[in-house]
Amino acid sequence: MLLLPFQLLAVLFPGGDSEDVFQGPTSFHVIQISSFANSTWAHNLGSGWLDDLQIHGWDSDSGTAILLKPWSKGNISDEEFAELQEIFRVYFFGFTQEIQQRASEFQMEYPIEIQGIAGCELRSGGSIISFLRGALGGLNFLSSENDTCVPAPEGGSRAHHVCKLIMQYQGVMDTVKKLLFETCPRYLSGVLNAGKAELQRQVKPEAWLSSGPSPRPGRLLLVCHVSGFYPKPVWVRWMRGEQEQPGTRHSDLLPNADWTWYLRTTLDVAAGEAAGLSCRVKHSSLEGQDIILHWGHPISIGLIFLTIIVLSLILLLCLALWYMRHR
Repeated sequence: MLLLPFQLLAVLFPGGDSEDVFQGPTSFHVIQISSFANSTWAHNLGSGWLDDLQIHGWDSDSGTAILLKPWSKGNISDEEFAELQEIFRVYFFGFTQEIQQRASEFQMEYPIEIQGIAGCELRSGGSIISFLRGALGGLNFLSSENDTCVPAPEGGSRAHHVCKLIMQYQGVMDTVKKLLFETCPRYLSGVLNAGKAELQRQVKPEAWLSSGPSPRPGRLLLVCHVSGFYPKPVWVRWMRGEQEQPGTRHSDLLPNADWTWYLRTTLDVAAGEAAGLSCRVKHSSLEGQDIILHWGHPISIGLIFLTIIVLSLILLLCLALWYMRHR
């Protein structure tokens, strides 16, 4: 029965039947994180994701789903949504009781952390695969493969014990098979169609340069910031001319509050070698017009204009003096 909660997560909401070719997210998965401090205290977190975009949450106090996008339900009706929400409410309650009652049987010691991920993915050519994995304390515990519970080596004898128990419930396994291989693909198709306008949007990045803390004497840490772009794939490199510079380091891609992304790219160089370097940014929204920022302390546009004005005044003054003398 431990496997059932993870499979149920794979079908947060079934949806429509769009068959349009979609350029954007290609998978839907749900994540569950359950924490057990002791035999009387537990907390469950649930979330639903299109690739790395979260579109569902779960309020464990009220037992209700949180829709993070207006199209998060896909094409399902309010009635279907209410029914599925009730399934999850009952499921989280039952899962918590099951773990607390069987903790000693499965040789689990408090505090207990259980993680699960399940969903389906659209592959090139139109095929869809489904997946399910469970973990205990951050280590692989079990997975689903060809309608069979497969214990992970890291799970030891406990994982074998749990899988053996699960396989005794043929009705549960049949339900899991339907949810993973029928309902989840149907929902994925429907939600991609419902959210297509937003998921396929293009937002241009903004980029700027700064210096970070000096790694050591005589060295500079060059920092290229790229923010506000969507979709997530982006290419950022430190360059010298057309040559990529080794040693470029990228931070994790971090989400902004407006569902766009931020990336920080650094390069550690000798102070005398920084001149001539540039940061180049490639992104689908730029349509081939890369952003190129040159490092150094270039003359600002205002200073350039000021210099031109001063030189022009000097030239005019010289011409005036020459004219007056000859007159």
